[in-house]
Amino acid sequence: MRSGILLLDKPQGLSSNGALQRVRRAYGAKGAGHIGTLDPMATGMLPICLDEATKVIAEIESGAKAYQFTLTLGARTDTGDADGLTVETLPVPALDTATLEAALARFRGPQSQVPPMYSALKRDGRPLYELARQGIEVERAARQLEIRSLELRAHSAASVELACECTKGTYIRVLGEDIARALGTCGHLTRLRRAWVEPFRGMSMVDLDAALAGAAAGSFLMPPDAALSHLAEAQLAEAQGVTFRRGQPATATDPVTPTGGRRVRVYGPDRVFLGLAEVLPDGRLQPRRLLLPDGQ
Repeated sequence: MRSGILLLDKPQGLSSNGALQRVRRAYGAKGAGHIGTLDPMATGMLPICLDEATKVIAEIESGAKAYQFTLTLGARTDTGDADGLTVETLPVPALDTATLEAALARFRGPQSQVPPMYSALKRDGRPLYELARQGIEVERAARQLEIRSLELRAHSAASVELACECTKGTYIRVLGEDIARALGTCGHLTRLRRAWVEPFRGMSMVDLDAALAGAAAGSFLMPPDAALSHLAEAQLAEAQGVTFRRGQPATATDPVTPTGGRRVRVYGPDRVFLGLAEVLPDGRLQPRRLLLPDGQ
């Protein structure tokens, strides 16, 4: 078993699940999961967790994400991006920087957003995109989210280059359509790239060909705890580590103060990552996620 996290630079034209399965097979992993779905048209950071590293997905999947995208004005597609069919066209008004900035200001901060029909969200066990392909539209509940930053990078007569940092669950295709509507026209995405996913901001990605070529040697894999630096850590002596691995509360070598909740990451001798624990009121560590060392 080879566990770890791969920061894949997903290529255009491949689904997130397609990329996941190719990586999983190449690395010989039994289990795998990715953090945040990217549309086939989109490129950029797709963190893939293999085997034991899948146990940390729940701790990091709610993090913020950052995107760079091109919004082409004057035409709306059924999917909201360049992979769809044009369903509406409108003239594009003359736009200057001041007009664009005024429109973008309306989309910064907390807001609600209705997910698109072309999405992997499910209704009665069926992905919405399957219904959309049959021409069926169903009501979708609005989601609460936050656009933490939205920057104008460049613009021309019929396109706008933007960069965005947002919370989990934001559909950039919908954001693009809403911005176009606020500008008095319609639009769709013709480029979408995810720059980073928390907590991997600023970290290097690896392209798919390089990842597949290095799989036999286990190249490019980060350890599972590389995603947990935001949590306080606790150290256990050997005997307490044995107790912890049996699923029983254990006492840390030194008292530990949790950060952002009661979860902490736990290490045994030689910095072996044992898993995640909750700090009990008496200071002991209650195991919540136990990780097996590679090879077990």
